[in-house]
Amino acid sequence: MVFMNAGGGGGASSSSSSSSSSGGGHGYAPRYTKSKVAAGILGIILGGFGIHKFYLGKWLQGIIYLIFCWTYIPSIIGFIEGIIYLISNDEDFARKHDKGYMRAS
Repeated sequence: MVFMNAGGGGGASSSSSSSSSSGGGHGYAPRYTKSKVAAGILGIILGGFGIHKFYLGKWLQGIIYLIFCWTYIPSIIGFIEGIIYLISNDEDFARKHDKGYMRAS
């Protein structure tokens, strides 16, 4: 009996506690999240080419960054966005940049 409970197979009790704490009390339930660290590093290193926008699924913005990469303006903006991604709250980042983060009804 001890080995059956050691794996965390608590059934309904563990799923109910995780679902109530995952929303954070703000009415949001995470289904799928992009990594803010990966987006931030991509923004800092390859932001001039819009790679961080492609990673976040914002294809049109990524193409605009790619078109104007020769002006170095996307590099500056990408660097700033990368830093903002890294210092932002996980929940705020997911709400702003993740399509899989749905409002709970």
